[in-house]
Amino acid sequence: MQIPKQYILSTGYSIPSVALGCYNIPKEDTTELVEAALERGYRHFDTAVLYENEKEVGDGISNWLLKNPNHSRDEIFYTTKLWNSQFGYENAKQAIKECLQAVNSLGYIDLLLMHSPIGGKPVRLETWRAMQEAVDLGMVKNIGVSNFGEQHITDILSWLDLRYPPVVNQIEISPWCMRQQLADYCKQQGIFVEAYAPLTHGYKINDLGLLRISKDTGKNPAQILIRWSLQHGYIPLPKTETIGRLSGNLDVYDFELTDEQMAKIDHPEAHEPTDWDCVTAP
Repeated sequence: MQIPKQYILSTGYSIPSVALGCYNIPKEDTTELVEAALERGYRHFDTAVLYENEKEVGDGISNWLLKNPNHSRDEIFYTTKLWNSQFGYENAKQAIKECLQAVNSLGYIDLLLMHSPIGGKPVRLETWRAMQEAVDLGMVKNIGVSNFGEQHITDILSWLDLRYPPVVNQIEISPWCMRQQLADYCKQQGIFVEAYAPLTHGYKINDLGLLRISKDTGKNPAQILIRWSLQHGYIPLPKTETIGRLSGNLDVYDFELTDEQMAKIDHPEAHEPTDWDCVTAP
């Protein structure tokens, strides 16, 4: 099963199929980690206003580009997310400006997400209005959502003022939190599923079934979980604060899990999110 290193979004832009998740990485470590990730082949970085390290992620990208003039900005995909307190038309307009100012040297944001559906339908749609305008102004290339359930997405897709449908829905997905119905719905709508916490924040890394498959394949449990996500058609966002683990988390394209192994890893009966769970918010 050949997994592409890039997917094409509904807008025509390319998105790398694995990203470095930057959640909870300390500011003082972020720039060096991002530069190290770029050296090892990462081209996709996921942060958020909530993470408080947007500037540091942007600095890591800018520093690396300055040191590597044979590479260009358009090779790198930078994602950030508006926090709940920034929702609403005027709030979002100001927040988007601040997000871009934080990474001013990048010139634009590749993907801007609403971090959650919290706030209600009118607030979500007015936020989306501001995000669409940011696309028109060239500040943002693509827009999407995170932690959205089916109804939240349907509300956007059926909105009469919709001009730019969401390109991704970023949700927690792992073998113990599969959200299959929601993931299938997104795919049916042409929306890519980005899987955050694909490594379950480490809670399941010593699962016996996972360890057996790790032994059979010669790949470590993290690589198995990332590959599982890729073979389901998702874009996993594995996070690490350890430079030594960066290469391994990206070394997931040269092996394949069998159908039997995939079935053993799947836990469709489980629902064990390791992070907040707001896909059913009103």
